[in-house]
Amino acid sequence: MARKDREKKEKSKAPPAPGTLLPELTRAARSLRTFLSHTLSESGIYAGQEAVILALATGEPMTASAIAQAAGVKPPTMTRTLARMEAQGFIRRVADEHDGRQMRAALTEEGERRRGAIELAIRATEAHALAGLSDKEMRQFRKLLRKVNRNFGENFEERDDENEG
Repeated sequence: MARKDREKKEKSKAPPAPGTLLPELTRAARSLRTFLSHTLSESGIYAGQEAVILALATGEPMTASAIAQAAGVKPPTMTRTLARMEAQGFIRRVADEHDGRQMRAALTEEGERRRGAIELAIRATEAHALAGLSDKEMRQFRKLLRKVNRNFGENFEERDDENEG
């Protein structure tokens, strides 16, 4: 094996240099959000609204804080998002059946109609982002991302399904 080939092979086994991982993760996250936002905008959905619609797709009205937790954002951000979505006709506010002072959000028919477009946009975004990765690499990537999120205090249920590996 030529010296240059050996050096290249040894370099590829070395861990990333400090400070090189964060910019790549940031760039990848930004690219994903940009691609998804563009794809969603064709159906009148703004970034972040897809998480609300998917959270409410169970049919059960939810509090703003529960939706915020499901979407991974802070409650004040969710309050603004819900106000915008109510104005767009995607959600409606309903009083909690046990505590009339507590408001919950529920999907309207218009919001429910957007669900299919959201699911298509997410699938297209993931397919574009993960093109060229094997099934094994995709499972491993998801597993690694979960570990990173757990390091920051995010709680993810460990699933023992056949998709994990």
